Amino acid sequence: MKLDHSPKGIDASHSEVVVVYASQGPLAAEVAKSKLEAAGIPCALRYPSVGRVWGLTVDGLGRVEVVVPAAFEAEAQELLQEQEEEPPPAPA
Repeated sequence: MKLDHSPKGIDASHSEVVVVYASQGPLAAEVAKSKLEAAGIPCALRYPSVGRVWGLTVDGLGRVEVVVPAAFEAEAQELLQEQEEEPPPAPA
């Protein structure tokens, strides 16, 4: 049996993945991942498991990266750039 070590959410046909977003902690990375998925871009989160298991966020243990296949890098960067430029909603 051959094991597939590619990030979850990206199938083995995508041999090279690139980091398009990184955050300290999972919340912002989950938002970025959701935006990419909504646009049809395959993506996954990559992080050290010890940070998630023990809830540690020091010394890089809380770093969460959003990765996409290299073929989708430019499209993903553009989409995430738009996200950063959007002004926050006005209070009601």
